[in-house]
Order: sequence, then structure tokens, then C-alpha cells
Amino acid sequence: MPGMNAKEIRKLTAAERKKKLDDLYNEMSTIRIESATGGGTENPYRIRNVRKAIARILTIEHEKEMEESE
Repeated sequence: MPGMNAKEIRKLTAAERKKKLDDLYNEMSTIRIESATGGGTENPYRIRNVRKAIARILTIEHEKEMEESE
């Protein structure tokens, strides 16, 4: 899921983007819990990728809102 690019995200409906965003926040929470309990991750860059995916979705959401307000 974090590997989605901006083109793929723009093709999604608002509801689908909201669902992806919720899933990414849950994944980030899970990664942080694993990290805090000493479980660690097999991919240390996973949290960075999830944060970037969240930022992409939020940016596109903001763009859509700006388009609608014009």
C-alpha cells in the first residue's frame, strides 16, 4: 500500500482515499507498537514509507479541496 504513486491515488474516489488513509494510520500505529515492544521490523524504512504515503494522500485531498473551492 505505501508504494502507491500520486497517479494511482488521484484515480481513487474520496471514500477510497479515506479508507487508505485510515489503513495507513493503523499500519503506522502497529509499526510503532512493534518498535516500542522491541519486536523491531524486518524493514526499518517501513515507517518512512508509510508516512510518505500518508503525506501523498493528504496532499491530494488538499488539492481536490482547492479545486472545488475555485
